[in-house]
This record gives sequence, structure tokens and C-alpha cells, in this order.
Amino acid sequence: TDLMDNYAIYFGHVLSNSFYPVLQRAIGVGSAFEGWSPREQDVVYQVLIPMTPPRGHSFHLELDSAEQRHMRNFRVRVQLECTCSKEQQGENMLCFLHHPEEELRRNQDPSLLDTLCTDSYLDVHKTARWFYQLVRAIWPALPQSHNWHLMPLPSRRSCQFKVTSGTESFRIEMFFGVRRGDSDIFVSSQPREAHTQSTAWPETYAVAEAEFFKHIAMQAPPDSLHLKCLQFFIRFHLGFSFPTYAMKTIVMHLLNGMPVSQWRRGDLLQRLLDINDSLGLCVLAKRLNHFIVGNQKLPQHIRLPPDVQRCHTHNLFHRLAEESATHTQVIHEYRVL
Repeated sequence: TDLMDNYAIYFGHVLSNSFYPVLQRAIGVGSAFEGWSPREQDVVYQVLIPMTPPRGHSFHLELDSAEQRHMRNFRVRVQLECTCSKEQQGENMLCFLHHPEEELRRNQDPSLLDTLCTDSYLDVHKTARWFYQLVRAIWPALPQSHNWHLMPLPSRRSCQFKVTSGTESFRIEMFFGVRRGDSDIFVSSQPREAHTQSTAWPETYAVAEAEFFKHIAMQAPPDSLHLKCLQFFIRFHLGFSFPTYAMKTIVMHLLNGMPVSQWRRGDLLQRLLDINDSLGLCVLAKRLNHFIVGNQKLPQHIRLPPDVQRCHTHNLFHRLAEESATHTQVIHEYRVL
């Protein structure tokens, strides 16, 4: 957290007068920040860095018309905005819309459209390369650089690196995204499939889910074992076909449907049986509802766009309903478990 906060300070200094995206404070997401990492010896700290448009630009989210049924991809259209009035107020900036191109080329850095976009849409691959260079350039100025070594890791849609000091090391993956309105839902660079297009920004619910775990932590008694239950079940299912995200979803539904006081140490066996029974029912029904999308019973402080809150929920087990052979295999694995 200290490292990300230091980066945020330098991002602000370095980008203050540029036409690159404005980077906000990082938000910790995923299992490491939620407290249930399945492999404690190989934790990946994932952070989402919100981006807002620079001066003279605006972002417009467009739902991809070629979206698949079980996921939503957006594109981030970048539009130039008139800044003539700001120039008249004494700001040192030429208007990209109304100044001659020759004058702009001679006296001002290129617009975001000319650096990180493809056909007016923010390009994930170009943004990742720029961000990777920015992270490396700032590193020597950070206090952590005196005692830690930065080792970049390959990635096309994020910025991954490992920091090491002696025998201690941390692996960090930095995604970037654009917030949908004032909600806890973002479109992000994190891919959902193997060949996500460079201008596709999948909708992510990771921030809303992290907020849910914070909400539970504030209510939970000191001896609550809800995170240990989740961690145990996910470790137990390693090597089987049940996705980690499905197990997390089942536990979130259970946490949201019963008092958190029922996850104390003395309730351990019953809660493990509840998780196991819920998994079995979902496998037989070929259905596991997404926890965020279409859920009308979330804590009120978790903010969702109206279309996410009111639309039909996603079925995370849609493959079981569509592929009988997969369903048969999963039923067999559940019986083995």
C-alpha cells in the first residue's frame, strides 16, 4: 500500500501538465486484499488504477455490439473538447479543436488520440506499454528503491513486476480502468478471454466485491472464520474443474444471506457443509448466479450502475447448461470430492 501511494504521488507530479490519462490512487482488489489467497506462498497483489481524461479530452464508454452473452466488453472512445475559454483565462494550453495543426505540432505535445488510441478508442496494449515505461522511470525516485529490486514481468494488458529484498519478495499486478459514472463498477484492462481485442475493456466487478468483503469484515466478530472457510475450500478444490471464482461467489452469497455472527469458530463444520451443499445444488441445477450483476440485496453503500443492478444476472455455470459432457464430468468430480 505504501508503494502504491508513493507511486500515486509521483504519477501526479510527472503527468500534471501532460495529455496522458490522469492516474488516481490504486484500489486493492482480489484475494490478497480480500484476505483469502489460496496459495499464501505465491500471493499476487492486484491493484486497479482508475484513469480519468486529461485536459482537453473526455472519455465515453460504449458497450461493444459484438459482446458475448456472458460478459460485457466496452470501448473507451476518446473525444477532444474545446479549451478556448481556458486559454483566455490564462491557462498555458492550445485548443486541439480550434488551433492550426502546425501551431499545435510546434508548440504542444500530441493529444491522447495520437499517443494511446487506435481509431479514436483507448488501446489497452499501447496504454500498458506507456504505463510500464512510466513505472520503471519513476522507480529510482521512490524510497523503496533503496532496499528493494524491481523486476518487470511480461504482460500485454497490465503492468506486472516483482520486488525483492533478500529472501522476501512481492508480486504485483497493476491493471488500469475507467469508472462507470460514480459507481464501484469499472471497465478495466484485465482480460476475460484468451484473445481480448486491444480496444476492448471488459466490465469488472472486482472493486464492488472488495467493498463487500470490507463490509463483512466491519461486522464480523473477532473469531470469524469466513475467510478461512473460503481459503480452505479453494485450496481443497485445486486440481478439480471448479473455478476459484465460483467458490468465492458461493461463499459471498452465503455471507450475504445469513448473519455474519454465524461464522464463528464453533460454526466451522456447519459452514463448510453449507458451502459444500450449495456447490452441489448449483452443479445439479447447472446454475450459479453472479454475485454482483442483478443482485438487489447488496449492502446499500456498494454503488452499481442501474443497468448492472436491474439486468438479469449472469449464470457462472452456463457451460454446464450448454455442454452435457461437461456437466457429467463436473457431477463426477463433485461426487469424488
